[in-house]
Amino acid sequence: MKKQLPKLMVLLAFLLFVVSPLTIEAKGKHHSQAHCFTKPSIQLMNTMRRLWTDHTTWTRSYIVSALSDLPDRDKVVERLLRNQDDIGNAIKPYYGEAASNKLAELLREHILLAGKVVEAAKSGNQGELEKYNKEWYRNADDIAVFLSKANPNWSTKELKDLLYMHLRMVTDQVVTRLKKDWYAEIIAYDQGVDHIMKIADALTTGIVKQFPNKF
Repeated sequence: MKKQLPKLMVLLAFLLFVVSPLTIEAKGKHHSQAHCFTKPSIQLMNTMRRLWTDHTTWTRSYIVSALSDLPDRDKVVERLLRNQDDIGNAIKPYYGEAASNKLAELLREHILLAGKVVEAAKSGNQGELEKYNKEWYRNADDIAVFLSKANPNWSTKELKDLLYMHLRMVTDQVVTRLKKDWYAEIIAYDQGVDHIMKIADALTTGIVKQFPNKF
């Protein structure tokens, strides 16, 4: 594994910057805060932020458990998958049960593919890593398209950019942990939490704009 690690780092870097190039810049393009001030809108914002923060937290917990072969891995996966159902349920009052279930299904696939990416990286299987990484980004595209069709305030491109950055930051956590660069891993996680708030707030803002009578 030690001999394979340098090649693995090169491949991960390639996947990160070539297979899925990003054009995100911090110019206020994305919402750092949901611009809603009524009680229902604030409640929705808090719910979204909590659910997506859980998404990031339990993803990191899975990375730690999987890469270290900890006995809690299966329980962590169970909790992480439940979080995807919770996110799906959060949109049910606005888009109905079918849409809620579809979003949860796409997010569960996102998690299962992330697990395959982590396992491939851990084993040093470069072919599997590239295969599942591409599937991971394809799933992000599917999520972006699904959401943009549900709400005209969510552009496909903006959602793809947000989701691609999320995948990049998860990849950063895997890379830094494999390298045992603990300080860099902590930074990657903190940045991931900051970014996930942008996703949560973008979703909140879109819902409030689409359903003003509910807020």
